[in-house]
Parts: sequence; C-alpha cells; structure tokens
Amino acid sequence: MNRSSIFRILVQLSRFALAALFLFTAGAKLAIVNAFAANVAELVSASGFDYRRWMWPATIAVIVAELITAALLLVPRTVRIGALCAATLLLGFAGFALYYVYVLNGEPLECGCFGGIIGSQLGVKTALRNLALLIPAILVFIGYRRDRTQPSVLAPSAARDFVEGTRANEQIN
Repeated sequence: MNRSSIFRILVQLSRFALAALFLFTAGAKLAIVNAFAANVAELVSASGFDYRRWMWPATIAVIVAELITAALLLVPRTVRIGALCAATLLLGFAGFALYYVYVLNGEPLECGCFGGIIGSQLGVKTALRNLALLIPAILVFIGYRRDRTQPSVLAPSAARDFVEGTRANEQIN
C-alpha cells in the first residue's frame, strides 16, 4: 500500500467518522431535547440575551446545523462543503466554550454536547476536543476527491442525458 492510498483511506475514514459524530450528537440532543434546551438557555442568558426568546431557536439551530453537516458529508458532491461546515461548527463550539469560561467567567455547566450519554462540561477540555476534531475536518476538506469516472446519481447532466436518450429512442420507434 502506498502513501496515496493510505491518505485516501484516512480521508474516507475521517469523512464518515465526522458524519457519524454529527448524526450521533444531533440524535443524542434530540433524545434529551428539553434538558439540552435548558442548558442552551443558561448559556444564552449568560451571554446577555433573553433566554426565553432565544432558547428554542438556538437549540433547533444547533441540532439542524449538525444534521445538515452530516448530510453534506455523506453526499459525494457536497463532501468538501460538509467538511467546511464541520470545521465552522467545531470552531464555533470551541470559541464559545472558551468565551463562556474566560470572558463570562461562567461556572462549570454540563454542555449536553453528546446528550446525556457522555458527560462533558463546557470549558477548556471541550474546546480542546473540538479543536482536535478540526484535524479530520481539514483532512477531508483538503484530501477529498470525488471519483468522476462514475456518474453521480444526483448529477443534472446524467438526468439530462437520460431524457435525451429517451427522446432519441422515441424518434427511432
């Protein structure tokens, strides 16, 4: 096995691991959505916003962003966009964790990042974990190359070729 094939395997492993991570975290948050929303309310309130107004929109935005990111990582045409979204989310989560601890001087709070399955307090460890997860996101963004020899199911040109081929067959008959 040469370096190129090992790199491609690492890129694919990173891609699917990130997609699984975001699907898992979104599902875990949905399983305890009320408790997660309460955690979000505390974070929103500590940031100086009206938690009653922003608790549910922020909760829904986080879960939807994770689901969209996972979907983008799974669809071959959008993998690089998904990696960019993953990096953006991870940087945002890490940045907010550091902001909460060092700027707002927030007390330790269960972040609910993994629902109630894996306990994790918002802080430096959370930020470092998210920054470490940037490595696979960057790897996917830089290293992913879609196999262009096989037409994609979602490719508009494939649909157009199919329709044109059907019309040509109708004219012959």
